[in-house]
Amino acid sequence: MTDLVVVKFGGSVIGPDGEFIPQIIQRISNLRKESKVIAVFSAPLTVVCGEKRSLTDVILEQGRNSEGGTLPTLDAVRSTYEKILRLVSEENKENCKNSLNSHLEKAQKALDEAYSKKEFADEVRSRALAFSGEILMSHVMSYILRSNGIKSNAVEYENWPIITDNNIESTNFLAAESREKIENTARLVEENDVVVIGGFIGKTVDGVTTTYERGGSDRTAADLGILFHKKYDTSINFEKDSAVVSADPKIVDEGLAEVDQLSYNEARLAGMFGMKILDPIAIKEILENGADIPITVTNMKNPEKITTIKRILDEQKGHPIKIVTGRENCAILRIETELVQKLLISLEKDKRYSEFIILSPFTKDGIEFSRILFLDGDYVKRNEKYFLGFDSLATITYNRGVITLIGDEMWRVQQVASRTSAKIGESGLNILNMDAQEETSRIIIVVEDAKGNIRKAIMAVHQEISQIDFI
Repeated sequence: MTDLVVVKFGGSVIGPDGEFIPQIIQRISNLRKESKVIAVFSAPLTVVCGEKRSLTDVILEQGRNSEGGTLPTLDAVRSTYEKILRLVSEENKENCKNSLNSHLEKAQKALDEAYSKKEFADEVRSRALAFSGEILMSHVMSYILRSNGIKSNAVEYENWPIITDNNIESTNFLAAESREKIENTARLVEENDVVVIGGFIGKTVDGVTTTYERGGSDRTAADLGILFHKKYDTSINFEKDSAVVSADPKIVDEGLAEVDQLSYNEARLAGMFGMKILDPIAIKEILENGADIPITVTNMKNPEKITTIKRILDEQKGHPIKIVTGRENCAILRIETELVQKLLISLEKDKRYSEFIILSPFTKDGIEFSRILFLDGDYVKRNEKYFLGFDSLATITYNRGVITLIGDEMWRVQQVASRTSAKIGESGLNILNMDAQEETSRIIIVVEDAKGNIRKAIMAVHQEISQIDFI
């Protein structure tokens, strides 16, 4: 079976105005020596007033301004791509410019529609983002790869293989429907060394443009792996600024340990709780579709530094606690246990939402209550009416932060719960809730989300972990 690697390049590894594209070309050149390649691209970064920004944020700002009556412009977007065009050969430049103009016309049309209607939402928003960001970037990258002697082609939006449901701005992958649309992309893979596609973007069966939530290019890579894993010996590679380490290096700058392997479960939990490894829904979709696809997180600047993510890990010899992480802006819903099942079914089937953790229940006045920790307080605020519709007496508490330890074999660590909770207390933080479950090898510590509490707790617990013995 022929090897196929689906490799994803995010905005930070593309760099402002395409600064790191020469390194991307080198990475793709190396990968294609041993396998077919599908390269998934996010929107690039740009520089506005001396600060790095994603073109996604630039377009969102233009859309919001158009709602308020300000005439939208794509000047900053065009300027960014014109700088990237320096990497296109003269032979390919005219065609690349034509593609640039064609896509930006579609994006401008969407923004003008938002200006006219004073509403930047749903498909208008999705089209503006798609044709100025990920889809356009994929076409530009295809011309850049051709300019460097690599046989490549980009997937046209008319033949888009990622089919989704009708949730326009936070859409969900439909595997069966996508398989019916994969023929054109499959032919491109057969005919080329590299096929380039934009991440984050989907399309309904009826042809409506949709988007995943932020970070959705990870899901595009996973979805393509799902679609091709039976035809090719498929792997997924996320190119990053670094491989995985034991805490967010923006929070902890001393004593970080490299993480060689993560299970699907460990990677999913780490992503849910704040580590920017990959979108946890990408793992969820792989599992839901019965696939077993090896994933690597690669330091693009030093490709020998990798973290492997697998369904079943090799024998583990290092510390069982691999990552300490946390998340701000959480919320806790308390609801009668006898009413919670309907909510959970609705979240799965209607909302297709899974960014929550069920905590241990408690009993008050003879009534058992369930507690659900939602990892996105803003999502709960937007949907308060929906949640309270299942129990008008339910309560929601906002401004909560959570710290968690990641490791499937955490049970091997002696006194881990008492040592970590004590360390947080020594840091001057009040633990509002602690949930430890042997069955899930999980410890969740809830504190108030204020005054840098989460950062302080992560630093304290991470420092303690290396000093705790394990079996």
